Amino acid sequence: MARIRISDVAREAGVSVGTASNALNHPNKVKQETLDQVNAAIARLGYVPNQAARQLAGSESRVFGLVLPRLDHAFSLQIANGAQAESRKRGYDLLIASAGNDDILTNHYMRYFLGAHVAGVLVQPMADTSWDPETQEAPVPTVYLDVHSRAAVNCVAADNEAQGRLIMEHATDRGARRVAIIGKPDFMQLTLRTYGIREAARNADAEVEFVGLGSWNSVKDGFELGRELARRSPEARPDFVIGLTDVLAAGAIAGFAAAGLSVPNDLLVAGCDGNPLAWGGTVPLTTIKSPGYEIGQKGVQLLLDELSQPEAHEPRQELVAPSLIERMSTASTPAERKRAEEPELDLAEYL
Repeated sequence: MARIRISDVAREAGVSVGTASNALNHPNKVKQETLDQVNAAIARLGYVPNQAARQLAGSESRVFGLVLPRLDHAFSLQIANGAQAESRKRGYDLLIASAGNDDILTNHYMRYFLGAHVAGVLVQPMADTSWDPETQEAPVPTVYLDVHSRAAVNCVAADNEAQGRLIMEHATDRGARRVAIIGKPDFMQLTLRTYGIREAARNADAEVEFVGLGSWNSVKDGFELGRELARRSPEARPDFVIGLTDVLAAGAIAGFAAAGLSVPNDLLVAGCDGNPLAWGGTVPLTTIKSPGYEIGQKGVQLLLDELSQPEAHEPRQELVAPSLIERMSTASTPAERKRAEEPELDLAEYL
C-alpha cells in the first residue's frame, strides 16, 4: 500500500502543499475553515505525519522522553503515570524507555531521545551516593528524577532522608527501643533513608542495628533476614524492624511467621518506600505514601518552565515531602489493631 503524503492531503483538501503543511505544523497561521478542511482530509485518507521529518523541517516538538530503570517497581510506574498525565494536560506526548538497571542502556536511550529531537528528557537513574550527571550541557531541557546532585541541573526527588526520620519516629512513638534496619543501602535513596533513621534514633536515644544484608528488591532476602532475627533470644531480638524497602519488610514478616513469631503481636515491622506491589502479604504493611506520581508531574513542569524561559530559567532541585501510612504491621494496641482491620487501601490511588 502506497504511503499517504502531505501532497495527497493537500489535493484532497483542495489547498496548496504549503497550506496543508502549515495546518499541521503552524495551525495558528491557518484560518479555522481551512484547518477543518485539512483535518477532514487527513481523517479520510488516514494520513500519519512523519514526526522526524517535521522536526527536521523546524517544527516545534511536542514530545518528551522518559527513561526509567525498569518497570517492575511501583515507584517507577507512578512516575510514568504522573509524567504522562501532566504531559497530556499540557499538549505533549510521552515516550517511555526501560533501561533494565543498566547505566549504559540508560545513556543509550537518552542519546536516542536527543537524536529524535524530543522537546525534553526525564530520566530516573540508578544512582549511588557519589552519582552526578554528565557535566556537558544537554541540547534540550533535562530533569533527573528521584536523585539529588551537586551539579547545577534540574532534579525532583522524594525526600528520602525525611522518609527515614518519619519511619523511625513512628517506631519510637510505638515504644520501640531496639530497632533493626534490614537491607544494604547500595543506592542513593536507601543511603539517605539510613541518614534520617540515624538522626531520629539519636534524638530518641533508641538503639539501632543495621543488618546490612540482602538485595533491596528481594522478598527471599527479607524472608531470610526475618528468620535470622527470629532465631535470637527474646532479649536480643529487636522489637521493631524497618525494611529499607517494602519488599524486604514484607519478606521479613513472612520469615517471622515461618519461625513462629506473629506481627504485630511479637514485634512490629514497617517498610520505607510505599511500593504497593509489595503489599500482598497476610499482614497489611505500615510504610510511606510514595510521591512518585507527584515527582512525574513536577518533572514535566520543570521541563515546561525551561522551555518557556530558556534564558531566565535557573536549574532547580525540588524535594517532595513524605507522609506515613499506618497499617496493621505496627498496630501495637488492640484499639489500633481494630482500626487497621477497616477496609483495605485502594491500590489504584498509589499506582
